[in-house]
Amino acid sequence: MSIKPLIILPDPVLRQVSKPVERVDADLRKLADDMLETMYDAPGIGLAAIQVGEPRRLLVIDLAKEGEPPAPHVFINPEVLESSDQRSVYEEGCLSIPDYYAEVERPASVRVKYLDRDGKLQEIKAEGLMATCLQHEIDHLNGVLFIDHISKLKRDMVVRKFRKLAKDKVPGKMVG
Repeated sequence: MSIKPLIILPDPVLRQVSKPVERVDADLRKLADDMLETMYDAPGIGLAAIQVGEPRRLLVIDLAKEGEPPAPHVFINPEVLESSDQRSVYEEGCLSIPDYYAEVERPASVRVKYLDRDGKLQEIKAEGLMATCLQHEIDHLNGVLFIDHISKLKRDMVVRKFRKLAKDKVPGKMVG
């Protein structure tokens, strides 16, 4: 397993729509394992493949609290089948938008179908933090960031800040 570099805003890769996974094989499982290691190292609770530069419909989540044994979940080609009308608000952050957090309102529960790491079709009814995390990561697979769910004013301020950071990091080159 290896830690992969994270794609950071304003990199346009984050806006790509990821392609469906055609085959669940050893290479895909290795990517999932690398993503888990990258996520744990960051540290985070969810990571989409596009965040490590792989535009494939793959994401990993682990909501285990500190001191609990890891509880990794791998979701291949996840698809929201149903969303509740009831809403919930969580303060979200993102490994691709470091050190920025904002309250985001989303459906309180979702039903998602996906393939597991063995390629078996599964379905999960998720509520609470798992529902929020799944929606956040599935958004990534569709080129959507959590800042797209906040006011335009706040979003523009965040994007401006990260453009400036990227410009300062690479003199003479504007990214995104």
